[in-house]
Amino acid sequence: MAAIGILGAQGRMGQAIAAIAPTMGATLAGGVDLGGAVFGEHGDAATLAAQCDVLVDFSSPVALAGHLAAASATGVPIVIGTTGLQPEHHALIDEAAAAGLAVLQSANTSLGVNLLAHLVREATARLGPDWDIEIVEMHHRHKVDAPSGTALLLGEAAAAGRGSDGVTLNRFDRIGHGNDRPREEGTIGYASLRGGSVAGDHMVVLASDNERIELGHRAENRTIFARGAVKACLWMAGRAPGRYSMNDVLGL
Repeated sequence: MAAIGILGAQGRMGQAIAAIAPTMGATLAGGVDLGGAVFGEHGDAATLAAQCDVLVDFSSPVALAGHLAAASATGVPIVIGTTGLQPEHHALIDEAAAAGLAVLQSANTSLGVNLLAHLVREATARLGPDWDIEIVEMHHRHKVDAPSGTALLLGEAAAAGRGSDGVTLNRFDRIGHGNDRPREEGTIGYASLRGGSVAGDHMVVLASDNERIELGHRAENRTIFARGAVKACLWMAGRAPGRYSMNDVLGL
């Protein structure tokens, strides 16, 4: 039975993980947030890391460096679900993994979303550039980053199917404000919608002449993300150093 330490324990995901972890065969070592301990006796990430089997981080990008340092200092594996990460954050994760830390990072810990990404990669690998790729996502009115980390994850999967890293294919500003222009063949377009209390809807549209494939996922509440995160934590406990993803948890 793995003991989980929660970083960002006051956030929506932190609270969801704390609620569901005991029902999945895990124990809670404690939880910390910006102001210190939320539950348990550990006042910061470093002391919490020393008392748990695996850390799970759903805090903020600015806290990532400190949390990686705490995990590295104790050798405890860490699952990172924080969204809004930039290239410099991924570089920090790569460095920590190369230096001997077991770290799993995913923009979305839903098992369904990660299976969807696998299907998207398989589909684009078999369809030619005459199939246009568009990604549409919708989230609640309070979500700040756009497109969502999950949309980018799906875009990376689509690009990987076509043998690209995705960066050169992504188009975020194709329409409006003087940017109107025809669609470029082979690119991946994104559209972001915000409103209401939507937990997360994602649709990958593959469109060719006279036919269209739509691969999608709808999140009804955050429990699915928390459940996936706990499953990742149980899988990561005691794992050898390296960088992992939800694909590894699913055996894909």
